[in-house]
Amino acid sequence: MRAYIGGHQAVSVNDFIELALGTPVELWLGEEGETSEEQAARLDAARDILADNPELPDDVARIAAEVIEVHAPGLFNVVPLPRPAGRRRASRKGAAA
Repeated sequence: MRAYIGGHQAVSVNDFIELALGTPVELWLGEEGETSEEQAARLDAARDILADNPELPDDVARIAAEVIEVHAPGLFNVVPLPRPAGRRRASRKGAAA
């Protein structure tokens, strides 16, 4: 099955994230081995995007909440454990033999 978002085909999880955010994930998280100059340029670009789109953090939080809600049963597969049968220790009170 193919998934399209706004006319773009999403093939991977990163594609979905990038299409939902409108920016590549690497812009926000960085890349392994980037130089300090590359990091500074990336952070400057991120600041510009946030200045132009002040609603972006709220949109990201909303999208994350929707994803968690949809996948909650699998993410939080919590099953109550049965309680062990009650065993009581013999009382140590009383007369010594």
